[in-house]
Amino acid sequence: MFTAGEESDQVMAALCPLMPRLQEGTNQSEARPGPVELESVCVCMVVCVCRSSRSDFGDEEAAAEEEHVELFTTPTTKMGAATSDFGYNLFRALTSRETSANLFLSPISVSSVLTQLSMGGSENAQRQLYRALRYHTLQDPQLQNTLKNLLASVNSSGKGLSSAARLYVTRRLRLKQDFFKLVEQQYGIRPKALLGGAKDTKEINDWVSQQTGRKVQQFLTKGLPQTAGVNAISAAYFKGGWVTRFSQGGVQQDFQVENGAPVRVPMMQQDNYPVKMGVDSDLSCTVSVVSSRAEELLAKNSGMLLLLRQIAQIQMQNDVSMFVFLPDDVTTNTTLLEESLTAEFVQDLSMALQPARVSLTLPVLRLSYSTDLLPLLGDLGLNDWLDNQELEKISVQPAKLTSINHKVVMETAPEGAQYPSAVSVPSHLTYRVDRPFVYLIRDEPSGALLFIGKVVNPKDLTI
Repeated sequence: MFTAGEESDQVMAALCPLMPRLQEGTNQSEARPGPVELESVCVCMVVCVCRSSRSDFGDEEAAAEEEHVELFTTPTTKMGAATSDFGYNLFRALTSRETSANLFLSPISVSSVLTQLSMGGSENAQRQLYRALRYHTLQDPQLQNTLKNLLASVNSSGKGLSSAARLYVTRRLRLKQDFFKLVEQQYGIRPKALLGGAKDTKEINDWVSQQTGRKVQQFLTKGLPQTAGVNAISAAYFKGGWVTRFSQGGVQQDFQVENGAPVRVPMMQQDNYPVKMGVDSDLSCTVSVVSSRAEELLAKNSGMLLLLRQIAQIQMQNDVSMFVFLPDDVTTNTTLLEESLTAEFVQDLSMALQPARVSLTLPVLRLSYSTDLLPLLGDLGLNDWLDNQELEKISVQPAKLTSINHKVVMETAPEGAQYPSAVSVPSHLTYRVDRPFVYLIRDEPSGALLFIGKVVNPKDLTI
């Protein structure tokens, strides 16, 4: 592939920063549902490649590469990392059960409602929930305030996110009002006692609609469980604006689907579009980055152009960005990619990807997705908690979580803040998202994961 050993070393040296790091203190079988053996194999493979390239750089550079760099240094970024890792674990649990479906989550809204729930548990119950939420590594005495400030920041005007998170408790329980006051004081949202019947459904739907600017409608299509317990409600709407607009939007083009004929879906397209991009061999390709030091290599080896289309970071307005992970093949099996996703890996990725201009084609996304996340909690290491939830601060009687209803709505459009700047030489790089892919929406200042999704067939997406 490369014409000289030196050129190979330069590109392979870029591989190391893209390696996902194992979460310190994490039980991998607990935190990452699914087969983790593949990741171990990939780690061994990449370490070998990195070591071989180090021989030309000397002991000093090798020591610098091996030194651990703390990526998250403030309470806000550490909280952002915790909520993100919870989100990646939850996404893995969901995709392991629905391997060939369009799937979407807003993890930060789920973190919010489960944190409210943790305030009603015993010390032991809270400790178990904190581990699943990835809070146990924070050592933050002001954890609740840090989360409150993070939620206010990511829901601020301009970022495109509006979310809703609230607990609804069966009135038949003998409720403790101190818990209601505590949650309201901390998060400005008071848990609500249910009245029973159709009135509950209407009230919840109206409240979610109001909190999301009338964008998430019909949150519940059927009543809540009749058993006495606690119902967690979380919803989110996202429509962020691009920094650079697309000149074409809504043009019907082919999208490849696994084991089927291509489907025609509306696409957005723009030449010379500024992105950050690269390719990771752990995720089914050879690592390389489009940067000033790689331009010469690209000119000498045009075959690399075909490889540089796997990972793209697209800037959105107000310090939000979209990462797109595009497998080599037309496949719904993205297990290896999903197993690699952690807050540290994505942060490493953001720093390693390099600016490029590409001919960019993206599907127009207009989607709605809803599910009950309660069955996934066992995959997050909460089986013992589910058997004995100890929500003793919520009710005098034993109370249990009976549902975690979650609904998300997302829209993209070609509009943006500016047109692409003129260039004298058109880009020869193409990034065409025309087959199943995984994407995430990330708040850059905090690193918080706002949205994550897997698109298998855009034709099936509706609001």
